Amino acid sequence: MTAGTLIVIAKEPVPGRVKTRLQTEFTPAEAAALARASLADTLAAVRATGVRRKVLALDGASATTPPGFTVVPQRGDGLDERLAAAFEDAYAGTPMLLIGMDTPQVTPALLRADWTEYDAVLGLTEDGGYWCLGLHRPDSRALLGVPMSTDHTGADQLARLQSLGYSVLLLPTLRDMDTPADAAALAMAYPELRTSRLHRRLQHTAHPSLLFDKALEGAPVVATGSDGRTVASLSAVDRWQAPADAVDRLALSRCEGPVLDIGCGPGRIVTALAERGVPALGVDISAQAVMLTNERGAPALRRPVQEPLPGEGRWGTVLLMDGNIGIGGAPEALLRRCAELVRPDGLVLVEVDPDDDLDDTAPIVLRSASRRSHPLPWARVGSRAVLRYALAADLLATEDWRADDRAFLTFRRCSTAVASTPLRAARR
Repeated sequence: MTAGTLIVIAKEPVPGRVKTRLQTEFTPAEAAALARASLADTLAAVRATGVRRKVLALDGASATTPPGFTVVPQRGDGLDERLAAAFEDAYAGTPMLLIGMDTPQVTPALLRADWTEYDAVLGLTEDGGYWCLGLHRPDSRALLGVPMSTDHTGADQLARLQSLGYSVLLLPTLRDMDTPADAAALAMAYPELRTSRLHRRLQHTAHPSLLFDKALEGAPVVATGSDGRTVASLSAVDRWQAPADAVDRLALSRCEGPVLDIGCGPGRIVTALAERGVPALGVDISAQAVMLTNERGAPALRRPVQEPLPGEGRWGTVLLMDGNIGIGGAPEALLRRCAELVRPDGLVLVEVDPDDDLDDTAPIVLRSASRRSHPLPWARVGSRAVLRYALAADLLATEDWRADDRAFLTFRRCSTAVASTPLRAARR
């Protein structure tokens, strides 16, 4: 072993600033947690080498100094400048090996590799970068101007060292953790790592809204029961993203403004109402859904329906389209909330499951290719169950109608509806 100093170059694991490519499957906070775990695994491997001088070159602030490490701030603009500065700031007259924080599987044996007979040592990564670089003394010529964060950075770094006449020992190529696929592969190959243990926990604890957002972005997501049986696919997202169709417009023709669309999704209903000149507001807990609605030029608010909402008791119509009667897993409570939101003579329009006899209030789990959510309170209910829940919520059904295999019910508050008016049924 020739390195007298081991340098770990790292970025403070702040959500939104680190591991942004992991955020295709993880939240910013989860991606930062994986980065923090990867750094902890790397620091542990460095400690296990027995090397006495250990330096952490940190971009950002650290609440505590890792035991056995000297912390120096990174300096310089680009990564090439920061790497060169890290070698200069850590130099104590002995060879130095610098590694990143993205290869938590690195071992003490790799870090103790003997490169006494070489001028430099380099460890490449599978994505074209490199995970370590060793120099006997600082040499800015070896780093400044080398293109960083490309699929040929490792090759360019090797070429630069060789152009300076350096003999280079190549260490084994490692996979770094940049993407969800990288994180999954490392967790499978190295299950004992802190990073791997965290990854396994995160795989089964995604927030449902995260996976719903991924579905809105086009990722395949299904809903399953607690037994793993698929109960629904979010393939309907294509319909949600599209403009309102003929059945949607038929439902909207019944609306009395202003309209509150609960669980508005990407906003096709609110947009269609605006085009009709009907004032409407969408509410959803998904940030992606609200953003997509706003991008369509329609108003939407990110808020659970259970929290205070604008215009309570003054809405002409409250909508529960696309099976949103299932929100919260308690249809009676949701219908009571709708009765609070609508004005005394207003309308509650509910899309129900086409299976009239369905009454399933068991939680569901959303699953993508690599993650599953924690249980989500939800209900899948047909017309008979909804009629029963509505009556308990002091809502009287005024119409039962279907079109193109979709089923709908409309209600008014019992205090203003004429109880003797028969329920009208319509089919198309």
